[in-house]
Amino acid sequence: QVQLLESGGGLVQTGGSLRLSCAGSRVIFNTSGWYRQAPGKQRELVAVWTRSGNTINYADSVKGRFTLSRDAAKITVLLQMNSLKLEDTAVYYCYARSLIGIDYWGQGTQVTVSS
Repeated sequence: QVQLLESGGGLVQTGGSLRLSCAGSRVIFNTSGWYRQAPGKQRELVAVWTRSGNTINYADSVKGRFTLSRDAAKITVLLQMNSLKLEDTAVYYCYARSLIGIDYWGQGTQVTVSS
């Protein structure tokens, strides 16, 4: 079920950049972030923000290249992806969990990195 609206996926050359956007709602979330799933692989966490401590954690594979941010109104979460590599090719999913424990998922947006 699509509960978050994603955009920004596409085709990019290695070393290039893309910015993914996830339009949420005015629901207050305990957690929000991005997952991705490459062909033949399990879905993995890319970056996650947690309300406790207002912290952001990144997967080691994207640390230093990707940046997660949230706007002041907390209705949009962005993933800035720089220095893209072939291994970054995947379907990217926005994710959030509300204060009462309801999970929200985006529909997924394809990111393809080519040489």
